[in-house]
Amino acid sequence: MSTQDPIHPGEHLAEILDELSITQYRLAKTIGVPQVRIGDIVHGRRAITADTALRIGRALGTTPDFWLNLQRMYDLDIARSKVDLDEILPLVSGPN
Repeated sequence: MSTQDPIHPGEHLAEILDELSITQYRLAKTIGVPQVRIGDIVHGRRAITADTALRIGRALGTTPDFWLNLQRMYDLDIARSKVDLDEILPLVSGPN
């Protein structure tokens, strides 16, 4: 496991918006969601859903898979830091 804190997809979104000089308000209005949704994502208080990934991807010229993969990796990193797997014995052999 990495010693770094997991990076929420909202941090990536904030960086992209900053690089493109796009405000959270403008993105929210463009994709038809409440501004608070974008603010919550940027501040790590909300996950990126499939619906939001589709909308952000369309507006920013990325794929929805990009955003969902960032969210998936973040969620797994958080779970790995909280779940103790040592007590679970594998029922079958294979990759973990």
